[in-house]
Amino acid sequence: MSDLTPIDQIAERVERLLLRYEELNRTNALLYKEIEALSQDRDSLRSRLSAARARVDALLARLPDAGAASAASLNAPRGSL
Repeated sequence: MSDLTPIDQIAERVERLLLRYEELNRTNALLYKEIEALSQDRDSLRSRLSAARARVDALLARLPDAGAASAASLNAPRGSL
């Protein structure tokens, strides 16, 4: 390699840099695709979490009030508990 002229050495280095640049561009494109997929997964999980919270809230709303339940149990005849 030492028998190459400085111009040839520079040309080789430029070629290596161009190959590296293309490789980095491909990697960057793959990373952007991965970001997009992960963003869609995140949005889907957020939606599922919101739906689950709504279901839990609806179930909690159907539960009797804790104060009313304890008052009802105090007023109930002894044999009914």
